[in-house]
Amino acid sequence: MAKDGPNWDGLLKWSLAHSDGTSSNRNLSEEDRRWFMEAMQSQSVDVVKRMKEITLVMQTPEQVLESQGVTPADIEDLLDELQEHVEAIDMANGESFVPWSFPYLLDYAYVADLHSIGGLVPLLGYLKNTHANVRAKAAEVVTTIVQNNPRSQQLVMEANGFEPLLSNFTSDPDVTVRTKALGAISSLIRHNKPGIAAFRLANGFAALRDALGSGNVRFQRKALNLIHYLLRENSSDGSIVSDLGFPRIMLHLASSEDAEVREAALRGLLELARSKIDGNTGRLCEDDEKLKQVLEERVNGISLMSPEDLGAAREERQLVDSLWNACYNEPSSLRDKGLLVLPGEDSPPPDVASKHFEPPLRAWAARPDAGKNPGTEKKQAPLLLGLGPAPEAANVQGTSSGEVNGDEHNNNST
Repeated sequence: MAKDGPNWDGLLKWSLAHSDGTSSNRNLSEEDRRWFMEAMQSQSVDVVKRMKEITLVMQTPEQVLESQGVTPADIEDLLDELQEHVEAIDMANGESFVPWSFPYLLDYAYVADLHSIGGLVPLLGYLKNTHANVRAKAAEVVTTIVQNNPRSQQLVMEANGFEPLLSNFTSDPDVTVRTKALGAISSLIRHNKPGIAAFRLANGFAALRDALGSGNVRFQRKALNLIHYLLRENSSDGSIVSDLGFPRIMLHLASSEDAEVREAALRGLLELARSKIDGNTGRLCEDDEKLKQVLEERVNGISLMSPEDLGAAREERQLVDSLWNACYNEPSSLRDKGLLVLPGEDSPPPDVASKHFEPPLRAWAARPDAGKNPGTEKKQAPLLLGLGPAPEAANVQGTSSGEVNGDEHNNNST
């Protein structure tokens, strides 16, 4: 960065002079507009305006940015800020925090949408930036944009965003860039059939195999999680995974020192075991001795865990037992050792919320005495079950009851 920092004003003037313009804002009612402006003025920045400013910077050639004193670290900071704005807009579009009585916030979210203001394409361009940190951060922002958002997934695919992500995932020299690109791809193709098809055609499974052999646990975890998802979505992918030698690699990773890698590897192996390819357990059990050895080692390792570690390894214990049962049609020795389900794990959690969050009407209805005056309450006769007494007996009982009631009345009157 230059001594006095970037010349943002001059940079924005240059960007505005070379900009093609952006889409117009949607109209709000005067009341909504007044409320909106008051809400925005209470914040330190006007989000829509700021996102447009960031977009103009992203549209500016790298050499111009450098001449204005902008460093890669500055670009990272801008992308970090952009990600925060996108996250807030994504929440608004999902209505996860916007009350139904404030629909104009959704209009605001529409106005500030990154694609609508021309920021998506230049963001994807940063995936090819010469600086690794910028490439990694750009992939993070893409992940935020497309996560659980079919419309954004479609826009990124149409803008050819899949290609630079795949390139970074498969061949970038920086493992962090590769990891971030894989995270973005995973979010991009989830519940996205065109995305999954493009991943298959691009030989993405081979790239996942390379990721498993990278030695970087974060890279391995992301790859294993995506493999598990793809196998669950389409069991026929198990044949591709098996042909590429994934089972042997995942067996190795099932003994990893990283607990999350172990669990992710076991999940993938279990999915293969359940896929039933060619009438057997997904070709997983062909190397029966190696599989049994790994599972027995995990049983022994679990047996030596401290009580705290046993509690944290609950999913791993269940995965080991399920995988043993899937391949050998019998429970693992974890059951006999009492390590599959620890005391208290099978009991429901304590109910600490119902008393505090019970609807008022339901709480009122649950109390029989609610709304009644104890002084004026009339006791109801008990409900008689059965055929009841004979008529003569009933008359006798009626007479006796009358006499008793009369005596009680006389006693009370005195």
